[in-house]
Amino acid sequence: MASETVAGSVLADEKGPSGLRRYQSGPEEEEEHAGEGGGKSRLSGLLWHGGSAYDAWFSCASNQVAQVLLTLPYSFAQLGMVSGILFQLFYGLLGSWTAYLISILYLEYRTRREKDKVDFRNHVIQWFEVLDGLLGRHWRNVGLAFNCTFLLFGSVIQLIGCASNIYYVNDHLDKRTWTYIFGACCATTVFIPSFHNYRVWSFLGLLMTTYTAWYIAVASLTHGQVEGVKHSGPTTIMLYFTGATNILYTFGGHAVTVEVMHAMWRPQKFKAIYLLATLYVLTLTLPSASAAYWAFGDQLLTHSNALSLLPRDAWRDAAVVLMLIHQFITFGFACTPLYFVWEKLIGLHDCRSLCKRAAARLPVVVPIWFLAIIFPLFGPINSAVGSLLVSFTVYIIPAMAHMCTFRSPQSRENAVERPPKFAGGWTGAYVINSFVVAWVLVVGFGFGGWASITNFVQQVNTFGLFAKCYQCPPHPSVASPLLPPSSMAPSPSMPFIFNMTGMLAPMSAPSPAPAPLHFAFPHHHHRHHRHGL
Repeated sequence: MASETVAGSVLADEKGPSGLRRYQSGPEEEEEHAGEGGGKSRLSGLLWHGGSAYDAWFSCASNQVAQVLLTLPYSFAQLGMVSGILFQLFYGLLGSWTAYLISILYLEYRTRREKDKVDFRNHVIQWFEVLDGLLGRHWRNVGLAFNCTFLLFGSVIQLIGCASNIYYVNDHLDKRTWTYIFGACCATTVFIPSFHNYRVWSFLGLLMTTYTAWYIAVASLTHGQVEGVKHSGPTTIMLYFTGATNILYTFGGHAVTVEVMHAMWRPQKFKAIYLLATLYVLTLTLPSASAAYWAFGDQLLTHSNALSLLPRDAWRDAAVVLMLIHQFITFGFACTPLYFVWEKLIGLHDCRSLCKRAAARLPVVVPIWFLAIIFPLFGPINSAVGSLLVSFTVYIIPAMAHMCTFRSPQSRENAVERPPKFAGGWTGAYVINSFVVAWVLVVGFGFGGWASITNFVQQVNTFGLFAKCYQCPPHPSVASPLLPPSSMAPSPSMPFIFNMTGMLAPMSAPSPAPAPLHFAFPHHHHRHHRHGL
């Protein structure tokens, strides 16, 4: 494309090899550049207005690993050490490839549209629009449905994680009450205009996650192996594929790739950013998950949040607080594309008033809040979302879209970006894409979907919907030793209920009678106690 000059906000000298215009401002930045030149504006630009390749890297790395970091030891207990490590490396590579495909499709779409003189200064391009422009409305509808549903439940998972984490610092309130509180706190993300404005938040979020990951690793090694530790995983095929789909979910955080690219000054630089972000994330996830599984072994099967097994001290409390802040940031990352879709639906996407847009965004938060209260199943919900939504949203659909977009010789000849030579060119790209579709469809969606949904349903059967405090132990302070001795016998349904989670094999011997401290609890308290934290 020939170099063009667009008045006001297009910097012609910043156009890259793909001919993309660089837009300095958009609807999300309002009139914040008005006083640029003063010290305050320069500071605001430094902290608030991101768009460089470094900003994109921080955004990708920060968004890729948040609360899922705490459930990876749980996945290792389901998979075993060797499978856990191999699946992380494999899905990290697979996720980087499909993120690359998404970036190529974005560049192709934007270049074609700008050749038609389309101006994106007042519009944020999203994934479903890329599919619409390249492949038509049916692809758009499928992409929109999967992407929005995934981001919706991704936000739900962050909210559930907030309640689960804070409970280990302050257990005076149950997890449901904490969900109410953090739902209100996370609703404040409606005031963050776009991914341009996550510069300082992405940086801080990644620092916080780095601390938490290395705290888990060091604390687990310092704690040492618990007495009688066992490393039985994998014990059942259901648990094996449940753990695998949680890792599939871990490296499927590129549902916001298009929005992050659009926030960049030079989107063509994004191609390798996700891979570099994944390499850094692996330095956090592999040591922390391996060390925690080495130290606690099969105990992690009933403790989906790794922090629950570590001794409570100032270091652990700091990790919890930092992770809470990062989950707030990640909630905003997942919700922002949903805000954009909602704004476009109601016709407010190009509104210059931040307050009007924030008020219009609030209805998006309500269903997220409600779903987090219905399904507070921290851990199992990650695997369910990974198998049913992530598998299509960020693996199958991008791979198929790339093959369909460049199926004709003319489209390949005129492509803005050709597949790299080390991948085998167009032939190699088609082979890799076909493998991605087949593998994720059969293993991720097929076996993973069966395993994760089975486990999810069993958790619902055990704890119920609207669980007040998922995997919480009973509080000793409310116990009373005055009940008749007949209550000392364990409930005959307890072995059945425990085994319904699919977490352990049936007990070979009867359990001893509980201590008098537990006499006053109704049956469902025994059930929670057996699951642990």
